[in-house]
Amino acid sequence: MNTSRLVAKQVGVSGQISLGKEYAGRTVLIDNTEPGVWVIKTAQTIPDSELWLHQPEASARLERAFLAMTEPPRAADLNALEQHLSGKPPVPAKLSPLLIQSLDD
Repeated sequence: MNTSRLVAKQVGVSGQISLGKEYAGRTVLIDNTEPGVWVIKTAQTIPDSELWLHQPEASARLERAFLAMTEPPRAADLNALEQHLSGKPPVPAKLSPLLIQSLDD
């Protein structure tokens, strides 16, 4: 629930206004809507080098990665992976070694 509270502050000779210690070190946005009217909002900034993390595609990939970290590992079929990486069609395991060799040639 937002409660509006009007507070009078004195602008110092150097043009500064103190918002109070609870805002020390915080980033704020100042919207100068018209002469003499300012709307001040607290904000957080994102470094340019981390902005990509907040794009929908990157967020979805990160979510999948976090889920993968929490799931137990599954046994990998290394033969199928090797076939996939080599670009050759998978060979059923029931074929004889001679037939497999002839397919590789």
